[in-house]
Amino acid sequence: MSDERERLTEAQAGPLVRRFTTSQWFALAASALAFVTAVGTSLGVIAIVRLTDARNTVLDRNGPAVLAQLQLATALIDQESGVRGYALSGRELFLDPYRSGRAVERAQLATLARVLTGDDMAPVRRDTARVRASAAAWHRRYAMPVIAGVRARGTGGAAVRVPGVPPPSLGRHLFDDVRRALARQRVTLDRVRTAGRTRFRHTASFLTATFVAIVLLIGIGIAGALVALRVTTTRPLRRLGRSVRRIARGEFEHGIERAGARDVVELGDDVDSMRRQIAAELSSLREAHEQLDEQARELARSNAELEQFAYVASHDLQEPLRKVASFCQLIEQRYVDELDDRGRQYIAFAVDGAKRMQQLINDLLAFSRVGRGAAEQPLVAGDDVLRQALASLAEAIAESGAQIDAGPLPPLRGEPALLAAVFQNLVGNALKFHGEGVPHVAIWAERQGEEWLVSCADDGIGIEPQYAERIFMIFQRLHPKDAYAGTGIGLAMCRKIVEYHGGRIWLDTDASDGRTTFRFTLPAIDTDEEPVPT
Repeated sequence: MSDERERLTEAQAGPLVRRFTTSQWFALAASALAFVTAVGTSLGVIAIVRLTDARNTVLDRNGPAVLAQLQLATALIDQESGVRGYALSGRELFLDPYRSGRAVERAQLATLARVLTGDDMAPVRRDTARVRASAAAWHRRYAMPVIAGVRARGTGGAAVRVPGVPPPSLGRHLFDDVRRALARQRVTLDRVRTAGRTRFRHTASFLTATFVAIVLLIGIGIAGALVALRVTTTRPLRRLGRSVRRIARGEFEHGIERAGARDVVELGDDVDSMRRQIAAELSSLREAHEQLDEQARELARSNAELEQFAYVASHDLQEPLRKVASFCQLIEQRYVDELDDRGRQYIAFAVDGAKRMQQLINDLLAFSRVGRGAAEQPLVAGDDVLRQALASLAEAIAESGAQIDAGPLPPLRGEPALLAAVFQNLVGNALKFHGEGVPHVAIWAERQGEEWLVSCADDGIGIEPQYAERIFMIFQRLHPKDAYAGTGIGLAMCRKIVEYHGGRIWLDTDASDGRTTFRFTLPAIDTDEEPVPT
């Protein structure tokens, strides 16, 4: 049900989703997040600046202003008390509060002038100006004349009146103006301070709300980006992955669902195209396998027929040949006196043809049996294999007086009878095609990487380089049959045996010593296994 809803949602937003690639959707999501972050950062900076201004107003202006106003009021009251005491007693000691209060007054007025800045402090500045004016009037009209008059009076006592000294009632009246100005200043300053604190609280609340809004905006932006990326990329890729896994399991008929961003859709198209190609190739392979199976069955039938033919060739075909040869020889023996030379020659031709046909059949059978023996190839000693081959040629070696020089041969893995046939054919050819002198055959082996290179050289009549490949073809003879015996299968059999054992054989036409040199390779065996006796 959830997958169905997802498909409906993507179907509705399909054209829009496919308009951009995955990288473009990532860029859009990153841009949206960057925009949200920039807006949130801007709001946060504005809120922090406003909070800093409010804090500075409360701490750097309102607080010092309140403190300065309190100290100013205290200093003025101290001055009034000192002047009043000095006027009553005439003692200079009572002027100390007046003098210190004057210094504090000047300092606090300077402080108020410094901190009372900004439009919100305009009422406080006006009240401060009134305090300054009323205090100046009290000093000018009462305090300073009283101090001067008391000093002029000398020690005459308080009852002595000095002309020009203002009466105490004037001082009380003037200082009441100062008190009223201070009270008004304090009220105005308290109102400004309350407004500053209220602004500070509002700004702090605004900052809190701003950070909450920033977190919400970023959260919404991240959630929106994740939803967009899920709709455009992750969910289509997940479904594409499921489809690909089904195809990998062999369900090549399963279609690819193409949805999401443009490049994801294009990837789905490519995968679907590959699926269709694989399905077509698989269909072709199935047809080819069916053809191969049919050919294998046909080959098996043909091999069975060949086996039957080989059996017939090895038994039934040779029996008439033996009879022809035997009866021709009997005719020659019984009618020897009645046959002339031409008749005896004809009989000799018939007997020789029958014997050569028998030999040809035997060689063909041996050639067809190469590679059809045991599956396992034991490790055999190369010297034992060569010794077995030379034993088969013992009569020919003795008749020709041939000299065989064989170096030590390595262990070889293969069928001993087939490997011996290779040496037997090569040495046999050297004995057959020898020159005027005594045949000399040299056999040796050398390691070349992962192979053994075995060489067989003789000083016979030689082979022209242009025939280097032809001599390994079946039934290919370079000499007439009356000059050299044989069926032309020997070297073809050598090639088949060597290739069956994983090597290759060739005539070395670059040999510089003038000898006919055959070389063949066999895989080198690195093992501690002991060779089996042959």
